[in-house]
Amino acid sequence: MIRSEVLKSIIPVISDELVVCNIGLPSQELHMLDDQPSNFYMLGTMGLCSSIGLGLALSTPSKVIAIDGDGSVLTNFGTLPTIANNVADNFVLLIIDNGSYGSTGDQPTYAGMKTSLTKVAEACGCENVVECQAEDTADALRAALDSNKMTVIICKCESGNIPVEVIDIAPVTIRDRFMAEIKRRAAG
Repeated sequence: MIRSEVLKSIIPVISDELVVCNIGLPSQELHMLDDQPSNFYMLGTMGLCSSIGLGLALSTPSKVIAIDGDGSVLTNFGTLPTIANNVADNFVLLIIDNGSYGSTGDQPTYAGMKTSLTKVAEACGCENVVECQAEDTADALRAALDSNKMTVIICKCESGNIPVEVIDIAPVTIRDRFMAEIKRRAAG
């Protein structure tokens, strides 16, 4: 399975949750597959998806899923110790590890070589770290949400992209509708 197939497989699990999605093709794929006001599409700021997701989880009782990539996590290694030391049991970080920088031409990442993001997350102090194969991601994500424990999931999948359109929603609109969704949930 490639990243877009992983995203398609988890849509039934994430469609009722707040989702922060990684820059570039992951956001474009999620937008194409299942656009929701509860999805925050990263259109800039490579490496900050997991940080933004954690900040959101720390500020709301709603469950938050950050869908990040191995390349982005590698550009912001400070995110894993920050997550480990600021526990938010309503937060799930899903790292789709395809071993490549998918949005820029599938150049290999170190996670596709010798670096294990599972071991790195554990070494940083993350207590609930799950590594799974692509086809098991929906089950791992469902279990993480049901556990009510902050969880880092590393989904190992194949590299590859599908043709997608650029997101045609203005960044301000993405922000505004996402903030409105957060407020709606807070109001009950």
